[in-house]
Amino acid sequence: MAEKPHINIITEGHVDHGKSTLLGRLLYDSGSLPEQEMRKLKELAKELKKETFEFAFVMDNLKEERERGVTIDLMYKPIITDKYYFTAIDCPGHRDFVKNMITGASQADAAILVVSCKDGVQEQTKEHLYLSKVLGINQMIVAVNKMDEVSYEQAKFNTVKEQVTKLLTSIGYKVDQIPFIPVSAYIGDNVAKKSTNMPWYTGDTLLQTMDNHIKPPEKSSTKPLRLPVQDVYSITGVGLVPVGRVETGVLKVGQKVAIEPSGTIAEVKSMEMHHKPLEQATPGDNIGFNLKGVSKKDIKKGDVLGPVDNPPTVAKEFTAQIIVLQHPTAITKGYTPVFHIHTAHVAGRIVEIVKKLDPKTGAEVTENKEILKTGDAAIVKIQPIQPVAIEKQSDYPELAKFAIRDMGKTVAAGICIDVVKAK
Repeated sequence: MAEKPHINIITEGHVDHGKSTLLGRLLYDSGSLPEQEMRKLKELAKELKKETFEFAFVMDNLKEERERGVTIDLMYKPIITDKYYFTAIDCPGHRDFVKNMITGASQADAAILVVSCKDGVQEQTKEHLYLSKVLGINQMIVAVNKMDEVSYEQAKFNTVKEQVTKLLTSIGYKVDQIPFIPVSAYIGDNVAKKSTNMPWYTGDTLLQTMDNHIKPPEKSSTKPLRLPVQDVYSITGVGLVPVGRVETGVLKVGQKVAIEPSGTIAEVKSMEMHHKPLEQATPGDNIGFNLKGVSKKDIKKGDVLGPVDNPPTVAKEFTAQIIVLQHPTAITKGYTPVFHIHTAHVAGRIVEIVKKLDPKTGAEVTENKEILKTGDAAIVKIQPIQPVAIEKQSDYPELAKFAIRDMGKTVAAGICIDVVKAK
C-alpha cells in the first residue's frame, strides 16, 4: 500500500449537491471501505427506515464518530486505485465550510468539484472555486452529479458544463485540462462503474479519471520539516496525541523538534497513520504522534513543528497578496479580521495597503488605493495580534496560504510573500 504515490484530494461544491454521497459511493465501489463497516451502515440505514442504502451515511456516520473523538483520521478516508493511494478529504457544507474547507483546501493536491445537474452553479460553487484557485489547487475534476434526477439528459449536462466552464475560465483555470463527468452518486453511474444510462458519454468513470488525470505532488521531502498541528487529543493511556499532515521534510521517531510559536523542544516518541505505526512520515502523510517532554500548554492546533536547527518562522509582521472575495463595505487600513493560516486561526491587523492590483491582469491600480472592495486584489502588510508561524510562498508555499474571515464569511484569501521574523 505504501508503495503507491500518495495524493490528497478534496471534494468541494455547494451544500446539498451530493459531495458526501459521492465520496461514500467512491469508497464503497472502489472496495476501499471494510466490509464490516459497510454492514454496520446498511443496518443503520434500515433502522432509520432509509431502506435505500444512502452513501452519505458513510460520511455522516464518520462525522459523528469524529465529533465523539473516537479516532483521529476519520475526516480522511483512503481510496485505493490502480495507480494511487488517495486520501479523500470531505469538506462539509455551509456550517463548517470555512474552517474545514480552508484546512482541507490548503492540504489538497487536487479537487473534485461536485455540481448538481439539477441546480447548476450556486453561490458556494463559486466560493469554493475562488478559494481553490487562490490556495493553489490547479488539478481539478468536475463531477456533474444527480444525472438520475434529470433523466440522464445530455442537453442538461451540457448546459451545466457550459456554466461551470464559464466560471472556471473567469477565475483563471485552464478549462481544456479539466474533465467533466456526468455521474449519479446515489445510483452509482460513472463513479467507479461505467453507466449504461448515458450511452452518449464515452469518457472514463470518476475513479479512472482520478488515476489518469491527477498527478502526485512533487515530493518536498528534501526541504526542512514543517508540520502544522491540526488538533491535539488527550487519549487515555497514551497521553497527548497531536494530529497533522507533514507538509515538507521528514519526521522520524526519536527526532527532536521545535514547536512554534511557543519555542518548546520535544522528542517524537511514536507515530501512526490510518492506525498503523510508522517509523517515519513524509510530505502528504496525515499522522497522529506522541511527544516526550510536552504538556498541554506547549502545543495546540495551529502550531507548527520543525527541526531544532531550522525552526518554523514566527511572524512579527508579514506581507501578503490578497483577493477580496466578498465584503459588505470595504477593507481599509486598521481592519482586524481573523486569519486562517494553515491550521491556525489568529486575529491580525492590516497596517498598510502597499498596492492595489487589477485581479485579472495583476497591473497596479492607483485610484482609491486605500479602499479594497469585493473583487479587488492588493498587496498588504499584516501584523498578527498573537504569535503565529507562517512562511513565505518562495520558501514553503504549503504554509503561505490563508483565508480572511469576518462576520461568519470568508471575506478574502491570500498568500504570504514576505515575513518579518518575531525573533
